[in-house]
Amino acid sequence: MSISILMPVRNAQDTVAAAIESVRAQTWADWELVIVDDGSEDGTGEILTAFTAQDRRIAVHRLQPRGIAEALMLGCQECRGEFIARMDADDLMAPTRLEQQQAYLLAHPDAGLVSSRVRFGGTEAGYAAHVDWVNSLMTPEAMSLRRFVEAPVAHPSVMFRRELLAQHGGYRAGDFPEDYELWLRWLEAVVRFGKVDAELLTWNDPPQRLSRQDTRYSVEAFYRMKCLYLASWLKENAAAREIWLWGAGRVTRRRFDALETHGVRITGFIDVDESKRGLHRDGRPVRMADDLPDRSKTFLLAGVGARGARENIHQHLVNHGWQEGRDFLLAA
Repeated sequence: MSISILMPVRNAQDTVAAAIESVRAQTWADWELVIVDDGSEDGTGEILTAFTAQDRRIAVHRLQPRGIAEALMLGCQECRGEFIARMDADDLMAPTRLEQQQAYLLAHPDAGLVSSRVRFGGTEAGYAAHVDWVNSLMTPEAMSLRRFVEAPVAHPSVMFRRELLAQHGGYRAGDFPEDYELWLRWLEAVVRFGKVDAELLTWNDPPQRLSRQDTRYSVEAFYRMKCLYLASWLKENAAAREIWLWGAGRVTRRRFDALETHGVRITGFIDVDESKRGLHRDGRPVRMADDLPDRSKTFLLAGVGARGARENIHQHLVNHGWQEGRDFLLAA
C-alpha cells in the first residue's frame, strides 16, 4: 500500500468509531490503518476488534500503558507505506484528505511533510485562536520562520515520507511535547513542510485531550524544547550579533532563561512599559520600543505571548526597517 495511517488510542470508546469510519470513507483506498492501543481500559478494545474483523486494512497493536510517544514509536515501526499519515482517535478526516496530501507530496518531491488547514471542533476561544494561527501559515517559508512561536502544523493533520524516519529520526519520548520536538528537529535538518489549502481534518478539542492534562505539554515544557532548538538556530544565524529579548517582564525573562543554558546570552530587554525605561533586569538594560538598539549589531527575539502583542511587535519592527528572519524572530 502507498499510505500508512498511524493512530494511537487510549480510552476513546466515544470517538474512535467515528474516526475510523472517516478513514474508511477516504476516496483513496490503498491504505493501511495502524492503530496502537496504549492500554485502554474502557470499551475501546472491543470496538477495535470489531473493525479488524470488518476491514483487513486495519491492524491493532496492543501495549501496556506507556504514553503516546512510545505508542507512536512502535506504530512507526509497523507502518509499511511510502507515506505515513497521522490521525487521532477523536478527530475526523475529510473524505479527500489522503488523496490530496499524497498528490501534494508526489507533485513536490522537495517536500518531506505536508499538512493542511484544519477545522476547529471545539468551543474554547484560546484554542480557536491557535487554530486560526496554524491555518494562516500556508507556505514552507512561513512554517519554517514561525516555528519558534508554536508548532506550525496540527499534529494529526500531517502526512510525511517514511524515509524521514531513517534520515532524521522519528518520535522521541521525554518530558517534552513529542510532536513539537519532531517538527523542530526536522525543520532544523531543512526538511521542507508544505500545506494543502483545504480543511482536510476536523481537529476536535475535548476536555480530556492529552495536551490539556499531561505535563509534557505544559507551557514550561514547550519553552524548554523551544529554547534548545532556538539556541542552535541563533548560533548558526546570529552568532556575530547581540541578542535582545522583547519582553522585560519576569514571566517572559524566565521562559527564555534556558537559552543561556545552551550558550546564548541575552544582552538586554525591550519593553513598552514606561516605568521600566532606563532600568535593569537581571543586571541587563531595559530599553523602550522607541529606543531600539543598533539593528546592524542586534538580533531581537519577540518573546511576549499576550494576545495581539506578537502582531504589534512585528508591525513596529517592520515599520522601523527590521526584517523577520534577518533581524528578528517571533518566539511567543
